[in-house]
Amino acid sequence: MNRFFKVCASVVFLLLVFFVATRFTDGPLGVITGGTFSSGEVVSTEPDWRFVKDHETVEFQLLSPARSRTSWIVEHNGRIYIPSGYMLSTVGKIWKQWPLHAEQDGRAILRVDGKLYPRQLVRIKDSPELPGVLAELSRKYANNMTISTSEVASGSLWIFELVQR
Repeated sequence: MNRFFKVCASVVFLLLVFFVATRFTDGPLGVITGGTFSSGEVVSTEPDWRFVKDHETVEFQLLSPARSRTSWIVEHNGRIYIPSGYMLSTVGKIWKQWPLHAEQDGRAILRVDGKLYPRQLVRIKDSPELPGVLAELSRKYANNMTISTSEVASGSLWIFELVQR
């Protein structure tokens, strides 16, 4: 039994070291939160965002706290959005702190194809664009299952528009 606890303690220690070490990486490691971006070309002009329509995921970094993550992205009418689901679930409340941070200070950097775009994340709770954004989110990630605006209104699904800073 004593050996079992030593093995468990070793595994926990190694996991802690791993998660601390990822804070110093150039961006996220898949679904694991990473450090600040240290590579990429800064783009100051506003691109035609339709190029992200077929990107499954992108990386973005909040400036405060300075951590990066991988996320889905939706383009609708030339504007881009990042969703965050399960915000009312226990798991969401424990693991998804970035939306709360983004709502307080939305300064961010989006990294797509090695290019960095300074952005501001703005939470969208009600907008004429919302049905179209949700339809694109459904098409791209939910196999065309209907995603209702009531999910946004209830707070279960948060949608952030990434606007130019």
